[in-house]
Amino acid sequence: EKNLMPADESPVPARDVRATSAEATDAVPSSPRALAKPPVRKLAKDLGVDLVTVAGSGPSGSITRDDVESAASTGAMPQQYEDLARPGVAPMSGARETREPIKGVRKMMAQAMSQSAFTSPHVTEWVTVDVTATMDFIARLKSQSRFGDVRISPLLILARAVMLAMRRTPQVNSYWDESAQEVVHKGYVNLGIAAATPRGLVVPNIKDADAMSVVELSRAIGELTETAREGRTQPAEMSGGTFTITNVGVFGVDAGTPIINPGEAAILCFGAINKRPWVDDAGELCVRDVTTLALSFDHRHID
Repeated sequence: EKNLMPADESPVPARDVRATSAEATDAVPSSPRALAKPPVRKLAKDLGVDLVTVAGSGPSGSITRDDVESAASTGAMPQQYEDLARPGVAPMSGARETREPIKGVRKMMAQAMSQSAFTSPHVTEWVTVDVTATMDFIARLKSQSRFGDVRISPLLILARAVMLAMRRTPQVNSYWDESAQEVVHKGYVNLGIAAATPRGLVVPNIKDADAMSVVELSRAIGELTETAREGRTQPAEMSGGTFTITNVGVFGVDAGTPIINPGEAAILCFGAINKRPWVDDAGELCVRDVTTLALSFDHRHID
């Protein structure tokens, strides 16, 4: 709106504050014209006063601050604001529509995810896991001096467990090469960790993660996520992945159905860990640390 205001802020016709684009004005009937300076219009918006219902006492019938404050003090509101005052009504605020260009990391990720979703036949399987012993194990590791400067987290233990499991099920560390009509099995693990950043979702990967100790893996995960959040991830760090973990638990999400990254065969979704009622092996009801894991995989060669 600033670009539409004369430099001297002379009164101009007020508009419906929600209709800020040509598309919006096509969809919303035009309101009667009201004269008010920008500061007065802002005051009216803050006080919930519809300028169309206010009689102006200023020059040429323009609306003044006193007019707005007087209208607000009377408590008289048009029907649209009476509706908003009803219990439970919380409408959206701001412009009816805005447009954001699709570019950069967001555009690249959207293309990759669309390609994967419509190329690989996705299957997702879920398992709910008692991870109380894992949380106890993490606590023990943290108490050891050799791990004093290492961030020991459930994600770290899961990453290590995944790579151990791959030795028994190497298909999840392969991919379907459609053009060559071959399944390519990888003898190494480039472990991708999905990271939400201001630029969008990025999936950098740790090269040869299977050859790392727990300490080395922890530091690599820390450096990877910090670099991603600062927007410094390079294209080479996002290519060549063989398997990905997406940790939605940090957002309080229980589980999800992740989309496989192109060039990979599977992705594991790690849900939130929380206390839940659990029936143990002896049939006793107890409270345990529980999480849900969801594995999406390419059903063309993983079954």
